[in-house]
Amino acid sequence: MTKTRRTKIVDVLQRTDFGSEVVVKGWVRTHRSSKVVDFIALNDGSTINNVQIVVDPTKFDESLLKQITTGSCIAVTGQLVESQGQGQASEIQCESIELYGGCGSDYPMQKKGQTFEYMRQHAHLRLRTNTFGAVMRIRHNMAMAIHQYFHEHGFFYFHTPIITASDAEGAGEMFQVTTKDLYDLKKDEEGKIIYNDDFFGKMTSLTVSGQLEGELGATALGQIYTFGPTFRAENSNTPRHLAEFWMIEPEVAFIDLPDLMDLEEDFIKYCVTWALNNCKDDLAFLNKMIDKTLIERLEGVVKDNFVRLTYTEGINILEEAVAKGKKFEFPVSWGMDLASEHERFLVEEHFKKPVIMCDYPKGIKAFYMKLNEDGKTVQGTDVLFPQIGEIIGGSVREENYDKLVAQIEERDIPMKDMWWYLDTRRYGSCPHGGFGLGFERLILFVTGMQNIRDVIPFPRTPKSAEF
Repeated sequence: MTKTRRTKIVDVLQRTDFGSEVVVKGWVRTHRSSKVVDFIALNDGSTINNVQIVVDPTKFDESLLKQITTGSCIAVTGQLVESQGQGQASEIQCESIELYGGCGSDYPMQKKGQTFEYMRQHAHLRLRTNTFGAVMRIRHNMAMAIHQYFHEHGFFYFHTPIITASDAEGAGEMFQVTTKDLYDLKKDEEGKIIYNDDFFGKMTSLTVSGQLEGELGATALGQIYTFGPTFRAENSNTPRHLAEFWMIEPEVAFIDLPDLMDLEEDFIKYCVTWALNNCKDDLAFLNKMIDKTLIERLEGVVKDNFVRLTYTEGINILEEAVAKGKKFEFPVSWGMDLASEHERFLVEEHFKKPVIMCDYPKGIKAFYMKLNEDGKTVQGTDVLFPQIGEIIGGSVREENYDKLVAQIEERDIPMKDMWWYLDTRRYGSCPHGGFGLGFERLILFVTGMQNIRDVIPFPRTPKSAEF
């Protein structure tokens, strides 16, 4: 006799061949018992939706049924039948149950209405909940959308190093990588650590960005993208910051500022459209349970053209708003780095659509951004989104060797380990540009979640490196 293979619940719920034997395996969401009939809601992670198992309790050992509690893992063989109740088209009339793993009453995820803060303390188990299952399936789909977009547009997936001796952002807030004995560090006469006996023979860190190495790829392959983990040792306990997160960074040779902004808008719309087309059930759940305006907001992003706005124009709008009585926590003046509240005002209240802001003061942007003819602003771009604020940061890069060196010297940036970066401007330099998108910021927007720690499986934040 041929053994019936397991069918994923997402596929079972699509089937209409009633009367067929099916095998499903998963974790129990709920078990409602009575003398006449038991109902078990089973989920295997393949979909937000559960399959209902209908059990005749007279045909099963009572002690077995008592062990089938919320969180327990079981296999069920039964007959696929048309559902008599509302809410599902089909259900399974149970013929046999195998208990793989029981689950005691101390299971942390069995109660409803738990706070996200509580669930972060049990991040190894929160993935089994409806909310986090939905978020993680959407996270997967966004990763697929990113790879598909760049593949369709002729980009090459380029792997940049995680361990680096350079600091792309000039921030200095990097995690060091070392094999040295931290209890017995060799130091020179000035008290500085001697690295000649370390693994790499110099000070190295976890990367904050793959951009600089990505520029090398773009000046050889034309257009590349990176998609990998990045690390920032910022002591930021906010809903928008992580110490370990994922970044998407395309880099394109021969691109100018208008084309770069077109790429940013086209890319983000592609990803949001992918979510709307491929994550309907999960988005419907999150729209109902987390943010009732989620789907409407996603559809609006796809439908509307993004506003193109210079930094100076943005500051003028903000100053006019202040003059009319708008209250901001942080004051507004030309030359300042916009706070999230300023970005969100422009997007959510003034324009009511996403904004791409460009031509920022050079003093608040990175050294590698191309200087405009006014000598005061650079060709940087930020894409500003509702609820998020900045979701993409990019720029046209300075391709002129002398101008780039002048910026490095003006900012007193140590470049002893970045001779290779300057070589791209010495040997066959070309106009080029790109942007960086924090993957978790994208997932925040697409899911409607409010805290960035809830869109990555195991968040790394100050004083927190569990699991």
